[in-house]
Amino acid sequence: MSSRRTIIFRCLLVASVFGLSVFFGTSASQAASVGRVWPAEQQVSADEVGHSRLDALLKKYVDEDGFVDYTSWQKSRTDRRALLIYLAEIGRTSLSKPASKDAKLALWINAYNAVTIEGILRVYPTSSIRNHTSRTFGYNIWQDLPLTVGGEEFSLEDIEHKILRKLGEPRIHFAIVCASVGCPRLRAEAYTTAKMPKQLEDNARDFFNRSQNLQLTSKANRIHLSKILDWFGEDFGSTQAAQLEAIHPYLPVSAQQIVDTGSAKVSYLEYDWNLNDQKSKPR
Repeated sequence: MSSRRTIIFRCLLVASVFGLSVFFGTSASQAASVGRVWPAEQQVSADEVGHSRLDALLKKYVDEDGFVDYTSWQKSRTDRRALLIYLAEIGRTSLSKPASKDAKLALWINAYNAVTIEGILRVYPTSSIRNHTSRTFGYNIWQDLPLTVGGEEFSLEDIEHKILRKLGEPRIHFAIVCASVGCPRLRAEAYTTAKMPKQLEDNARDFFNRSQNLQLTSKANRIHLSKILDWFGEDFGSTQAAQLEAIHPYLPVSAQQIVDTGSAKVSYLEYDWNLNDQKSKPR
């Protein structure tokens, strides 16, 4: 009798969990790890990892403003598989073998952007990543789609906060893209070790030349910055003056002039969480 009760209880438990998953929009196809575990003897330094497969995909599906053709990408079995193969390939990276800082930056920025795209493709069509970042129950792309690298799993939150931010390069915030209009432009190319310094500099200049990230009220000496500079200001400096000094080289001349007065007032723009989807791109 007791064994029968146990079986019934387990069936009810499974049914309850399944019901909650359906109710809160979670499915096995969404909340699952990506990548693969590589034997230690097959793992390599980040300096040896290539990103050409991702580069080809970004060139095919991303436009000059960083908007993605999710519709076509999702329909292509070949290219859906190619993205997963790339994520498996970078999982070969050893976490212990020495690598240059630029190689680590390229690896983890590409990883963040590729996992984000994979997460969106799993739930597409959708209007925003925020539809899939539950704070209580259900699927959360930022937490529930970990990438296996060097035999360990890293969520998007892990990659951003535990790895990239600790590399001491604040310009990562102009490179990692959370599939939103308010994000930096997603480059139509992968990051590479050789190009990393120029790519980061280009990103920073491009970021502050877009009205969604920078607006000025010259008469009031006010500079309106992206919310990213509010959320992650400490990565650019411990004071507002230090933060403005850090981004000064990348600002348009008109913004530099306001900062140079020494009395610039800073406020932050509303963040646009709409999906960076070519289908709904503003014209």
